[in-house]
Amino acid sequence: MLLLIGAFLVLMLVGVPVAVSMAVSSLLYLVFYGVAPDIIAAQRMIAGVESFPLLAVPFFIFAGNLMNIAGVTGRIYSFALALVGWMKGGLAQVNIIGSVVFAGMSGAALADAAGIGTIEIKAMRDHGYPVEAAVGVTAASSTLGPIFPPSLPFVIYGMMANVSIGALFMAGILPGVVMTVLMMVTVAIFAHRRGWGSDTPFKLNRLAAASIEVAVVCCFPLAVYILVQMGLSLNIAVGIALVVLIACDWYFDFSAVMALMTPIILIGGMTMGWFTPTEAAMAAVIWSLFLGLVRYRTMTLAALAKASFDTIETTASVLFIVTAASIFAWLLTVSQAAQVFSVFITSLTENKWVFLILVNILMLVVGCFLDTVAAITILVPILLPIVVLYGIDPVHFGLIMTLNLMIGLLHPPLGMVLFVLSRVAKLSVERTTMAILPWLVPLIVALILITFIPAITLWLPTQMGLIR
Repeated sequence: MLLLIGAFLVLMLVGVPVAVSMAVSSLLYLVFYGVAPDIIAAQRMIAGVESFPLLAVPFFIFAGNLMNIAGVTGRIYSFALALVGWMKGGLAQVNIIGSVVFAGMSGAALADAAGIGTIEIKAMRDHGYPVEAAVGVTAASSTLGPIFPPSLPFVIYGMMANVSIGALFMAGILPGVVMTVLMMVTVAIFAHRRGWGSDTPFKLNRLAAASIEVAVVCCFPLAVYILVQMGLSLNIAVGIALVVLIACDWYFDFSAVMALMTPIILIGGMTMGWFTPTEAAMAAVIWSLFLGLVRYRTMTLAALAKASFDTIETTASVLFIVTAASIFAWLLTVSQAAQVFSVFITSLTENKWVFLILVNILMLVVGCFLDTVAAITILVPILLPIVVLYGIDPVHFGLIMTLNLMIGLLHPPLGMVLFVLSRVAKLSVERTTMAILPWLVPLIVALILITFIPAITLWLPTQMGLIR
C-alpha cells in the first residue's frame, strides 16, 4: 500500500500528469508484488470504461461544445442581462443567472467557465468592474454546472457507486438553487460595499420580455398536462406542445426560449421515462444540432468539425483518467487500503456528522490535487462502504463529494477552472487565486448546509419516487 500510494504522490509532486502517475504506480505495484497476471490487470482497466453510463460523457461534452459554437451562450447572456442586469452589480448577477441556464446544457464546470464565462468576463471588464471581481464571480458560478442536471461528475459517481443517476440529477436541483441564492446575496453585499451600480437601465419592456420567455418555458409542462387531461396520449401531447412552442419561437423571435427548453427536455424526458440519463445526453446533442443548424442557423460545417475534434480530445483524456483510476482503485482494494482506512475512521468517531466533517476536509484537500474524475474513481470504492456503515444516503454523499471537488477546481495546483480563467482574464495564477478566495465563502456556506441538512438534497428525488 505504501509503494502504491507513495509512488503516486511522488510522481504527482514532480509534475507527472495524474493519469500517468496512477498508471505507473499501479504498474510498479504489479511488478514488485505480482498480485495479478498482466491479463487480469488489463481486464480491470478495460472494465473501467466498458460502461453504459459512461456513454453520457462524450455526448454531454459534445452538447456543451455545440451550444458554444451555435451562439447559444450569447443568447443566454442577453436573456440574463434583460432579467437581472438592472440590479446593483448587474453584470455579476447576470454572470450567475447565465451559469444557471448554461448548467442545464453542459454539465461541466470547465465548459461553463470557458464558454459563457469568456463572454461575461469581457463584458464586466468593459463596464468598469475590476478584473479580479469578474474572475471571482465567474469561478464561483461555474461550479453550478455539475450541480444542476445534467452533470458529468454525477454520471461518474453513479457508475462507481451503483446509484441511480436520475436520482442524482434530481437531487442536484435544490442544492443548486441554494448555491445560486447565496451567490446572488454575495454579489449584493459586494455591490453595496464597493459601490457597484446597475449596468443596464431598468426598462419594464425588457424585463417583461424576459419574464414572458420564462413563463413560456414554464407553461410547456402545464400545456402537456392539460392535453393529457383532455384524453390525448402523453407522446402526442408533448409533440403538439413542442410544435406550438417552436412555431411561437419562430414567429415572436424569442431570445432564449429554445435554449431555456434544454433542461426542460432533458429532465422531463427522464422523469417521463422516455430515456435514461445516458440517452438524455444524446437528446441534448440532437437538440443542440437543431438549434445550431435549423433554428438559429449559426453553425457551420467547419465549426461542427472543430466541436467534434474538441469533444474527442476531451473524452479521450477523461477516459484515460478513468482507465488508470480503475486499476489504481482496484489495487487499493487488493492492498486492503479501504479496510485500513475504514478501521481508522471508525476508531476516531462513531458519529456520522463528525465523519462527514472529516470527509469534507479530506475531499477539499484532495480536490486541490486530483482531477475530479480521478478523485471520484479512487475515493468512492474507499469511502462508500464507510458511508453505508454510518447510515448516510449514497445520493446525499454524492452531492457532498461533487461540491467539494468543484471547489477544488478553483485551487492550485490542479484547479482546471483556475487555469482557464487565468488565461481568459490574462492574469497570473497567483492573482487569479487571490481573486477567487472571497467567492469561496458562499460555496463553503452552501457545502455546510448541504452536508448537515440532507433534506435539501433528498427531498425532491424522494418526492419523485427515485429513492426511499
